[in-house]
Amino acid sequence: MAIDPGAGSTRDYLATPVRRVVDRAMGFEQWRSARERAGLMPYAKYLIKPPRASTTLQYSDGRRFSGINFATQDYLSLASHPAVMTAATEAIQRFGVHSAGSTALAGNVHEALRLEAEISELLHTRHTLLFPTGWAAGYGVIRGLVRETDHVVLDVLAHNCLQEGAMAATRNLYRIRHRDLAMTRHRLSTIRAHDPANAIVVVTEGIFSMDADVPDLRAFQALCREYEATLIVDVAHDLGCMGPDGSGQIGVQGMLGEIDIVMGSFSKTFASNGGFVSCNSRAIKEYLRYYAPSNTFSNALSPIQIAVVQTALGIVRALEGEALRQRLHTAVVALRQGLSDEGLRLYGEPHAIVPMAVGSEAVARRATMLAARNDVLVNLSEFPAVPINESRFRLQVMATHEPDDCRAAAKLIATSVRQAEADIAADRSGRELEAA
Repeated sequence: MAIDPGAGSTRDYLATPVRRVVDRAMGFEQWRSARERAGLMPYAKYLIKPPRASTTLQYSDGRRFSGINFATQDYLSLASHPAVMTAATEAIQRFGVHSAGSTALAGNVHEALRLEAEISELLHTRHTLLFPTGWAAGYGVIRGLVRETDHVVLDVLAHNCLQEGAMAATRNLYRIRHRDLAMTRHRLSTIRAHDPANAIVVVTEGIFSMDADVPDLRAFQALCREYEATLIVDVAHDLGCMGPDGSGQIGVQGMLGEIDIVMGSFSKTFASNGGFVSCNSRAIKEYLRYYAPSNTFSNALSPIQIAVVQTALGIVRALEGEALRQRLHTAVVALRQGLSDEGLRLYGEPHAIVPMAVGSEAVARRATMLAARNDVLVNLSEFPAVPINESRFRLQVMATHEPDDCRAAAKLIATSVRQAEADIAADRSGRELEAA
């Protein structure tokens, strides 16, 4: 039976009953290959040039496209900053290229202590622990602290690392409607009424990247204190690129130093892999060092990564960082306005990620590839990452994107979506005529 490359999703191949695991993989590969042959597989792209405001990407079918780049993440454009690249080179000369073990052993270099202190200073916390990736930090903070009799209450749109950490830690997992304080209160009161003894962790984010919207952090923290729960906030997408001194939504909402536990990633703004957990309790920091499996059993950040993040953090907190944040905001506003002027629907608030509604998976897949042909490189988010028939472009903006280029890109994106809709309609009409 022929596979329709405009239909189906990765979820179809997630839990298919099979005798051998390779059979499940083969089913997915047939579907993936069909999409690739049809030119509708926009994932697993390869950079041919640096991930700057304009770049060249090679797609999985071998085709290369160049154009305005909204497909890679480097919010303040620090990955190619001369000071950051110099810091990486100097770190290689001092320590080599690799870390020497986990943070529980001898994997850290001394500069890690200074980086931890600087992150704590930015967030007004007392203690910070570094992780090898942002995913490891999100998974590890929950898996390390929560036990099977404890409870986790988390936003239904929380990042995969937080979802996976919660599922691995306990069966007492409760997903809350997105940013819903009333539902969170109800859940907390119900848990406490039936279980006054065990711990509760509430999980949310500073900015949700699929919708570019924010929770009321002060209200969530107040709820947690009322019910003796612990709040974890993921600041991967907002720390560094917004807020006073780059302090993100926690700074914007006047909550610096008041959130129980903050975790984040360096990969969005700070030009490196890596992540962190920051809090006011040394006990939690040291507990995670030995009980968070993604920290204890992973190598520490390399000396290169530490040097890069430290230098990037210095830029973020300096006047140059403020100027870059303003440039980023100007580019974001230009892109959002351009897309709105074209009649396209956007999600959320101005932020480095601009989520733009497309709709059906069939249209979105075709529009993604048409955009590349029209010299605009974008990422597609489709079911199950977002609800079915709510596919969207997840446009990642950089400080070096020029407003005029953003406005030009908006027109090209609109043209691509309209062409995709027309192509799908024509295909449908053709099939109906054949059937008749």
